[in-house]
Parts: sequence; structure tokens; C-alpha cells
Amino acid sequence: MSELQNLLPILAQGFGTTLAIFGLTLFFSIPLGLLVAVLKMSKYKVIRYPVTFYISVMRGTPLLLQIVAIYFGTYYLSRSMNADLSFDRFPAVIFAFSVNYAAYFAEIFRGGIEAIPKGQYEAATMLGLTKVQTFFRIILPQVLKRVVPASANEVITLVKDTSLAQVIAVTELFALAKKQQAAYASIFPLFVAGIFYYVANLILSVFFSYLERKLNYYR
Repeated sequence: MSELQNLLPILAQGFGTTLAIFGLTLFFSIPLGLLVAVLKMSKYKVIRYPVTFYISVMRGTPLLLQIVAIYFGTYYLSRSMNADLSFDRFPAVIFAFSVNYAAYFAEIFRGGIEAIPKGQYEAATMLGLTKVQTFFRIILPQVLKRVVPASANEVITLVKDTSLAQVIAVTELFALAKKQQAAYASIFPLFVAGIFYYVANLILSVFFSYLERKLNYYR
């Protein structure tokens, strides 16, 4: 019990960093993902092809590799160009997570948007709504209902993926748990960290279940 009492305050500090990575990633990646989804559906190839390539790269390579590439790549680029283009560790993690998850959210949003019947666009035009008004008043509320289950899976995965930040020495929950494992010569700190992750994901699961019930009126 005394071991647990000593561990909790230490791991709670790491969990604060984990929550910061989680929150900032969602803050940046969701709007970026919506923008990328709209660009992916553009009728202009000069826009659609680069966006499609970006999504392919982000989804086709490990997030771990992307974190390393952004952090160290910008450092070496700065040295070669004699300019300060590098990221500190924490901003590099946020940038890497945001552009990675934006690609996944983009595909989720695109699927939701394309699932809306074309007749709704035509009806909105007949009512005198502009394309922007149609999107935000008619289409987006229905898209949100459709994408909640898939988005919930990504958000829950994000909680666990935050542990990848340790690859560039960002001290989040799992990194601290590994340090305590070495200090205590026991795997008990890892189990305690697992409880933190589980509780966070349990809360998110309950929240998304509630959100799905609230959005049932769009059926």
C-alpha cells in the first residue's frame, strides 16, 4: 500500500503530460481533419492528389517513425539551412500527433460527408441556402452523428498512443512508469499506469455512448 501511495503522485504528473498531448492533439487534428476531408473531395486534381498522398503517407507509416522524423529531421534541416526550423520535444510530439490523426479523421469525415444523400444538397439550394450554409446547417450535424462511433475508436486509440512520445524523451505517463519500474525492480508501476489508461478510456467510452444517444434524433 505504501508503494502505491508513493507511486500515485509521481504517475499523476506523467498523466498530466499524457492528457496535454491528448487534448492538444484533438484540438488541432479534428479541425485539420475536416479541412483535409473537404480538400480530398475537391474536383481539382492539383488539390486532391497532394492531399491524397499526405493521407497515404500518414496512414501508411508508423506514428513512431513520424515523431522521430519530425523532431530530428527539422533539427538537421535547420543545421543545413543555417536557420532555426527545429521543434522542441513537446511541440514536435504535438505536431506529429496532430498531422497523423488529422489524416485518420479526414477519412472518417469524408466517409460521413459522402454518405449524405445528394438530394439534401439540392433541397438546400432550392431553399436559397448557400454552399457554406448548407454544409454547416444541414450536412455537418448529420455527419457528426455518423462519424461518432469511428471517431470514438480513434480517440480511445489516441490515449494509448500518447505513450509513443517517450521515443524523443517526453516524460509522459508510461515513461515515468518505466523509470519507476527500474527504481522498484518491479512491474507494479506498469500495472498502475495501465489503470490510468483504462480509467481514462472508460470515461471516454461512457461519454461517447452518451453522445450517440443524444444524437439519435438524426435517425
